[in-house]
Amino acid sequence: MAAGYRATDLESIRHEDGWSPLRRHLDVQAFGVNAWTASQAGKQVIGEHDEKPSGHEELYLVHTGRATFTVDGAEIDAGPGTVVFVGDPAVKRGAVAAEAGTTIFAVGGKPGEAYRPRAWEVNSQVFALFDNGAFAQAKDLLLDGLERYDDRGALLYNLACAEAQLGDTDTAFEYLRRGVAERPDLSELARGDSDLAPLSDDPRFDEILGPRP
Repeated sequence: MAAGYRATDLESIRHEDGWSPLRRHLDVQAFGVNAWTASQAGKQVIGEHDEKPSGHEELYLVHTGRATFTVDGAEIDAGPGTVVFVGDPAVKRGAVAAEAGTTIFAVGGKPGEAYRPRAWEVNSQVFALFDNGAFAQAKDLLLDGLERYDDRGALLYNLACAEAQLGDTDTAFEYLRRGVAERPDLSELARGDSDLAPLSDDPRFDEILGPRP
């Protein structure tokens, strides 16, 4: 890091989905920090989610534009400079842009623990590759992610999806088994996941996921 600092601008690192990966680009190690930009009004700028898997507190800052946050069922009209802090990891939160070009910064970490980067940074890229049918490229990213992240459940699950689409059924089942073991909540998702459709008629599918409802 030259002179002990780095500088960038959001537009130069922004992905097509609006994500500016600040933590990864600047190699921030002490906390998670990213920015999200909506290209048009009505677009989800912060996807609805909770932080139960990570235990993170999160702070959101509306940088430009305007957004409607929904936090634990309550709506917040947030213009430039508005800060929304969600201290309970179990609370659902999300934000929809009210104006084109709305940008929101998100900062997070788990109280009392050193920050560890989360695997969603890889998975967010993988979803775009899946949408384009680039399963081999997605597989390479996911395998690299297994070496760099501790929360591996979703990485393993997505590897199962990639291998299923690439035709390696046995390897797909092994990744699915390991992924569901780490993240049992993924079992429900797997039932309706079209990327896993090539596995659904194999007895191992129900063996891993449990009886069909």
